[in-house]
Amino acid sequence: MIPIAMVEDDTELAEVLIQYLKQFNIEVTNFEEPFLALSSLKLKKYELIILDLTLPGMDGLDVCKIIVKDFDIPIIISSARSDITDKVIALQLGADDYLPKPYDPRELEVRIKTILRRYNKIQEPQEISNKLFILDENKKEITKNKKYVKLTAAEFEVLSLLIKREGFIVSREDIFDNSDLLNQDYDNSGSLAVIINRIRHKIEDNVKDPIHLQTIRGMGYKFLQ
Repeated sequence: MIPIAMVEDDTELAEVLIQYLKQFNIEVTNFEEPFLALSSLKLKKYELIILDLTLPGMDGLDVCKIIVKDFDIPIIISSARSDITDKVIALQLGADDYLPKPYDPRELEVRIKTILRRYNKIQEPQEISNKLFILDENKKEITKNKKYVKLTAAEFEVLSLLIKREGFIVSREDIFDNSDLLNQDYDNSGSLAVIINRIRHKIEDNVKDPIHLQTIRGMGYKFLQ
């Protein structure tokens, strides 16, 4: 797990982000008080910190200034403050990114991994080339055994989500929430099931006994290599 720290006094938001990022191998430790966060940074190594600006006891910009001065750790500012001056000051102080609230947790996950790659904090696993399925998000391609799998836009969207969450059960609702092409009407018409079936015809050796794209009855779908 990739350890990151978060300073966020909205406990409900913090819990949502903790649970969401966990599925991407990111372990978040949240601190409601900035002083506790600063103390923890002296005791434990975190790869990145997510920092709110409106905090009890100390303004987030002051916290940012201390972190930049005393610690070698990338910072993502996560704030509902809309004043462009805050964003400019935060970036001038040394923050790596500024994400205005509200935002989609998917965007936070992408920004975290982008920054960590920039700092060489994470690398693609070496065994990735040995996997049967490889997702290339830049090229919008999925290959099976190094052979291109021809997919429609909707099929690619569904399968890429499942591959990224390999080994985890992904509910139908989660697929809809993470889709730009699908909506809840698909659930009523059964079109999602049709898309899943089409994907299976393209990636499974035996559609009647799928190995890679499994249906978990009453819960959703799971992708396995």
